[in-house]
Amino acid sequence: MNLADDIQPVTCLKSHAAQLLQQVNETRRPVIITQNGQARGVLQDPASYESTRNTIALLKLMVQGEEDVRGGRVVDQDTALARVKARLTAKSAKKS
Repeated sequence: MNLADDIQPVTCLKSHAAQLLQQVNETRRPVIITQNGQARGVLQDPASYESTRNTIALLKLMVQGEEDVRGGRVVDQDTALARVKARLTAKSAKKS
């Protein structure tokens, strides 16, 4: 792994876009694009991007759950399942 390969100036992106896309798709490592020596963007393969977004969404749900537990906003499993069954039964009745 060569970190220098993962940091490229915007001029490299302009002239070697296809090669950079091939690189990120093969290595699954993002490439940081710089402009005037400062990071300005990140080029990432779609699978890694989706995985990152899913991970962030899951972490947000975990934080919400922890806040609910700390705030006492919890119900036992039997109550939760009963509520779900009641909602499913109500939806099923509406479709009929």
